[in-house]
Amino acid sequence: MPSFELLPGDPGSPVLLHVPHSARAIPADVRRGIVLDDAALERELDHITDAHTAELAERAAESAGVTPWRFVNRLSRLVVDPERFPDEREEMAAVGMGAVYTRTTHQGELRRPDTDPEPLLERWFRPYARAMTEAVADRLAATGRAVIIDVHSYPTAPLPYELHAAGPRPAVCLGTDAFHTPPRLAEAAREAFAACGETGLDSPFAGTYVPLEFHGGDSRVGALMVEIRRDTYMAEPGGAAGPGLERLAGALAALVDSV
Repeated sequence: MPSFELLPGDPGSPVLLHVPHSARAIPADVRRGIVLDDAALERELDHITDAHTAELAERAAESAGVTPWRFVNRLSRLVVDPERFPDEREEMAAVGMGAVYTRTTHQGELRRPDTDPEPLLERWFRPYARAMTEAVADRLAATGRAVIIDVHSYPTAPLPYELHAAGPRPAVCLGTDAFHTPPRLAEAAREAFAACGETGLDSPFAGTYVPLEFHGGDSRVGALMVEIRRDTYMAEPGGAAGPGLERLAGALAALVDSV
């Protein structure tokens, strides 16, 4: 199985639905570097995985008027987290959750603290980043712009690893970037998700993902992070999806069509 997959959409669509945290798969050689026993690892995956978000993006793509492109991570973020900065810019490194995690959601040990991240970065992180960069460049070449919509979820109750857990936890949190999120994109998302409950900006999670080649320098690349509170569509932690998933897929499709 490939570690990530680009699923083509309409040639004229600028939209790229990015699903980085939906998978639970961990290759056997990577598993050997994780110190948790099997039961503890399954519990950690329940907490850390944005369950059913790949299905959410798939349903939205199928029902959108113009089919968006999808870039889906097929490996767990416990292998590498493709959305982290791979260097000192990453604030989550302070809790052992930079591009290669060494701590769990509850701040227990995941990998030995002296783990060398470089082999994992070289094998998994950099190929993902290159492929995502190429996917965005392809949309720019085809349509003159690209709109990255990051599809995430987050737990109803804060987990110990969260750095900004004191603020609101709305049904849908919209993460924005001062450079890459034009006001009309955030407003389109508010309108699209209005029927799904309260929406809010940048709490408890802020920011967007843009490949480094374009980050902060190419205004043709728009970006928005959609963080969906898990109790709105699934049983927590790590349980089955419920009827809310269909409603959210419709809202995401409406957002895709509006941009």
